[in-house]
Amino acid sequence: MLKHPTEEDPAEAFAAFLAIDWADEKHAFCLQVVGQSKIEIGELEQKPHVLGPWVAQLRKRFGGRPVAVGLEQSRGALIHGLLAYDFLVLFPIHPTTVAKYREAFKSSGAKNDPLDAGQILEILTKHQDRLHRLNPDTVETRLLGRLGEDRRKVVALRTAHIQAQGANLKEYYPQALELTNGNLSSRLACDLLLKWPTFEQFQQAKPSTIKAFYYGHNVRSPAVIKRVLALAEQSQPLTTDPAIVESGSRLSQMYARLILTLNPVIEQYDQRLQQVFDAHPEAKLFRGLPGAGPVLAPRLLAFFGTDRSRYAAALNVQSFTGIAPVTKSSGKSRVVYARAACPKFDRQTFHEFSRLSVTHCQWARNYVQYYTAKGKKYHTIIRALAYKWIRILFKCWQERTPYNEDKYLETLEKRGSIFATWHLQNTP
Repeated sequence: MLKHPTEEDPAEAFAAFLAIDWADEKHAFCLQVVGQSKIEIGELEQKPHVLGPWVAQLRKRFGGRPVAVGLEQSRGALIHGLLAYDFLVLFPIHPTTVAKYREAFKSSGAKNDPLDAGQILEILTKHQDRLHRLNPDTVETRLLGRLGEDRRKVVALRTAHIQAQGANLKEYYPQALELTNGNLSSRLACDLLLKWPTFEQFQQAKPSTIKAFYYGHNVRSPAVIKRVLALAEQSQPLTTDPAIVESGSRLSQMYARLILTLNPVIEQYDQRLQQVFDAHPEAKLFRGLPGAGPVLAPRLLAFFGTDRSRYAAALNVQSFTGIAPVTKSSGKSRVVYARAACPKFDRQTFHEFSRLSVTHCQWARNYVQYYTAKGKKYHTIIRALAYKWIRILFKCWQERTPYNEDKYLETLEKRGSIFATWHLQNTP
């Protein structure tokens, strides 16, 4: 859970409470002036030329005094627009919280925007002590975070096309998987399928043409060229059904073009991420982490940011990211399960970092080997390893001290931890 800010200065008492139910085109809002019972309701269009004057009227009406704003999201067009006004104090509320609140008092399950705005206002006014104000990080940190998430979306999009391409090729042209060594994201694979979209066309090409094609894609291994030529000569098409071959070849060429389009986009994201990361004042804390390369190091930095008051303790990070499990106890029963309500991108960041750290960090490798020997499941071990890594990273972040592998191993040895020497005790 995010750390609640320190008690507000009495001089910063809110003049009013504003609840907005966000929508793509129009936002329903409820406003209550402090000290009054009357609630004002209305709608606001999602347009810059409407939002600006409306907020300006609020500033004039309340003399620039702080106005608490409750809304259902933590990023988006409305959030970015409201963040530009210093007298608005934003309190993002998780959509699940509003939904559960609605269900608690309206069993029919009916939903409408004005009603939701009213419920957001009620949560804001009656449970403000449980909400956390949005304190935006620096521009560099927020840019790093958005670039990292956007890059991940592009990678996921390319992965979907690669998987679809593989499934398509298995139906009519499985030899393409062998001809490209299974790397369907490579330029070689895309160019091959654009040049020879069917196996019959590939077989009709001259050996010298095939050899020149592979040479042109920096594949010069005699063994590889020999295998490719043998495949062209000896293998048979999976099917000669014109309906399957034509439809499959059209799809394969489409996927090839899409993949070729996305490859340079990902490279551009990588370059920009590296530029922003290198210029960030906190980069030194994350650059040398074992397994955190040019993609994960910026993601970790963007998560922690520059505000040391954001998290009260490492446990808050572990719970917020979903790495810490949830325990439910009732009577004699006790159930432990994975936390579902969490930012999935952040959870995936720590899970992936922990997995990659195993090949670069001795104690992490010992940790995985130790629990693997005890019969634990792999991803359960990685989540537990991420739990430990968060404690380490949190301390490094709080103390502004880069992680030092040698020092941490020394600490483990002094504590008598099995993870410092497991590999030595189990080496034949």
